[in-house]
Amino acid sequence: MQPVFDENILACAQRLEQGDPVRFRAVMAAPAHLRPRLFTLFAFNIEVASAPWVTSEEMIAEMRLQWWYDALGEIAASADIRRHEIVTPLSEQLTPAQAQELQRLVEARRWDIYRDPFESEDAFEKYIHATSGTLLRVAGAAEDAATQARLSELGYANGVANFLVAVPELVARGRTPFAVETDRVFESAVSKALAACDRALATRSEFPEMARYAALSTYQTQYILKCAARSPNAVTQGALQPSWLSDRLVLMKQRLLNPFR
Repeated sequence: MQPVFDENILACAQRLEQGDPVRFRAVMAAPAHLRPRLFTLFAFNIEVASAPWVTSEEMIAEMRLQWWYDALGEIAASADIRRHEIVTPLSEQLTPAQAQELQRLVEARRWDIYRDPFESEDAFEKYIHATSGTLLRVAGAAEDAATQARLSELGYANGVANFLVAVPELVARGRTPFAVETDRVFESAVSKALAACDRALATRSEFPEMARYAALSTYQTQYILKCAARSPNAVTQGALQPSWLSDRLVLMKQRLLNPFR
């Protein structure tokens, strides 16, 4: 059966290409029949993740996130779903339970609106699990608990990596990520994230097809975390991401580990 790339899916793909080129490259490396779901979920994530940053008005940011929370509530209730280029295909891809899971992701993103730092390492971990962990678990659409757990771990590792990449911009915007000693938290987070990444990747060949290609979206994660472990100063210097050539080589290597079944 050929996948349906209607106007909404194409709009999601364009949004992803513009807003998250790393995930876009990963989705384009997946089989065509898997791309509509991945384009849609990751385009949704861009909209939610960017909502707190497109305005300096806290109330407006809250309203933007509430809009997405309510849209997911409509999908969960399977009634009166608003027409929108991302919400419409999202309603075709999600189960009611998955929509409710993504509502927790939206709630967690409210932290991004305000300037309060994470009070503890535990608070940071909960935020990463609720955002990146939830996204990858839902995108992977796995039904068995073991795969869901591994996707959550890999999503957590990816979230830590992405947060480290974002640190220079957070600081430039006047944000202090942690109320506690930052270097210690980063060192601990990198260690835990690398261990979680290794556990997930060790069992990736056992994942169902959708889960394996959702996991491919995290292809830079291990590279970034290892770089941060080797050179902690690279975090504040914004020097964690691979070069253009290294990025393509890493993606190619990860893609070869995701053969068609």
